[in-house]
Amino acid sequence: QVQLVESGGGLVQPGGSLTLSCAASGITFSLYDMGWYRQAPGNKRELVATITSGGTTTYADSVKGRFTISRDNARNTVSLQMNSLKPEDTAVYYCKAQRVWPRQMYWGQGTQVTVSS
Repeated sequence: QVQLVESGGGLVQPGGSLTLSCAASGITFSLYDMGWYRQAPGNKRELVATITSGGTTTYADSVKGRFTISRDNARNTVSLQMNSLKPEDTAVYYCKAQRVWPRQMYWGQGTQVTVSS
């Protein structure tokens, strides 16, 4: 059974930092592209950052220079280091594992991040 379990969310003041982690099980982690997405109330889920199986990263313009995605294939984890957080970063953050062939996609249950003073 595939599981993606996010952790590390919480309440932080503007300008603060948080690190989210996603632990994967039930998949050959190193073969999957991994990503972080977020969804704020009333909004669609949007891409935050991705990292391919080969380590190539992409970021949404809104988080470039502030967020860093990384992966540890030995521990089957993907992390999102978030710095200089803004109130508009408030959302539920989701981890996604994706493989192009065979086509497979899995989501975690999400972790809440709230940026507020």
